[in-house]
Amino acid sequence: MSNKEVPPGFEKDLQNIAIDFDGVVHDFSKGWHDGTCYGDPLPGSLDAIRELSKKYNIIIFTAKVKPSRPLVGGKSGTTLVSEWLESHGVLECVDEITCEKPRARVYIDDKGYRFNNWEDTLEFVNKEL
Repeated sequence: MSNKEVPPGFEKDLQNIAIDFDGVVHDFSKGWHDGTCYGDPLPGSLDAIRELSKKYNIIIFTAKVKPSRPLVGGKSGTTLVSEWLESHGVLECVDEITCEKPRARVYIDDKGYRFNNWEDTLEFVNKEL
């Protein structure tokens, strides 16, 4: 099965683009900081979300929305991320916000590594990390 084929009933998942929130959509210069959704949108991120949402289902993924995460200022992570996206005019372009790795055609993540084989992967991990 190729990466463009899916089991019956999952065809709609080929329309999903999964985008990491921290460091991809917004400036993550303070790291985890205080748990808030701070920072400005990264250049081009909002326009890209708007453009991609015309053809794909946009899924934002972030650890900020884990159910086990404590409330920040009385708000859940889902509420904080939703409010940030709404304040920047792209919430209506987003189909889902999750902490889980969703089924998607592609993942856009600042911490991703493109796997080709284990020899190169081990070399990268041992050298870079």
